[in-house]
Amino acid sequence: MNSKIKRWVSKNVVVIVLIILCIVFGLSNDTFLSGRNLINLTSQMSINALLAAGLTFVIILGGIDISVGSVAALAGIASAMAGLLFPDMSIATSIVILIVSGVVVGGISGAINGLMITKFRVVPMITTLAMMSIARGLSYILTGGQPVYGLHNNFAWLGAGRLIKTESMPNGIIPVITIFTFIVVFLMHTLLSKTVFGRHVYAVGSNRQVAHLSGIHVNKVVFISHVLCGITAGLGGICVASKLQNGQPAACEGYEMFAIAATVLGGTSLVGGSGSVGRAIFGCAIIAVINNGMNLMQISSYWQKVVIVAIILAAVILDMSQKKNSK
Repeated sequence: MNSKIKRWVSKNVVVIVLIILCIVFGLSNDTFLSGRNLINLTSQMSINALLAAGLTFVIILGGIDISVGSVAALAGIASAMAGLLFPDMSIATSIVILIVSGVVVGGISGAINGLMITKFRVVPMITTLAMMSIARGLSYILTGGQPVYGLHNNFAWLGAGRLIKTESMPNGIIPVITIFTFIVVFLMHTLLSKTVFGRHVYAVGSNRQVAHLSGIHVNKVVFISHVLCGITAGLGGICVASKLQNGQPAACEGYEMFAIAATVLGGTSLVGGSGSVGRAIFGCAIIAVINNGMNLMQISSYWQKVVIVAIILAAVILDMSQKKNSK
């Protein structure tokens, strides 16, 4: 019985930690568990959830992508500049502009990363470090270091709009960005857990040599995974641009740290072979709860960064110790 309990706790530790944090912050501040704040939490964690959903594929492969924040910023800039071409845009037009910008910019960035890694054998850290600098540099070059503003109000619908309006909440209850994120995350989770491609990702992450001998096209799996990671980063970036109703060249700085933290907290192993998009979202929830709870308690944002980094280190140490014990 004790061994079963230990296995259950080990498997669901991220959920247990999330519940404990909610109880602690709920007891510390009456506002935390209010319906309004919990709904806002889903909106606050949306960007990180989008980035983490694609990053999970790359980390399961045993790789890393530290360019997601910069790619997100570049996609946001592209969507804002495209939005300026439609001064009377409708909501439908804004959604098309945003999604196409995110998919194209993110997809191209991810494809370049994938090509460098698979074709030219550049290590993922160096490849994505280069892409991080290139994407951020292009964001400043295209904008001259200034925000892209003057967009139609409908441009903000995806990032800041809400549905189900009531008398008490005339602006709406459910954030559109939450619904959009749920759809993207669900698709990515299904792709990883329910398809042949997903099984190939796990196989390559576990042992590339064995996967190759089994007939799996390893380079193709790695390439597609980086494209997917770029696309979700791009979608995260366009959501930020929509939420701010402008394109910021400095947007999403440091977001790669939060995305990696969420993925690792969700149980995705940094050495590859195991992980889940669904559990990565629980990691996103933990980070959002910590940030939100510390804000309500008026704790400095500098301390929030210290706490997040400490959590990353703890998660990595736990992951490594579990791998060592399993041998």
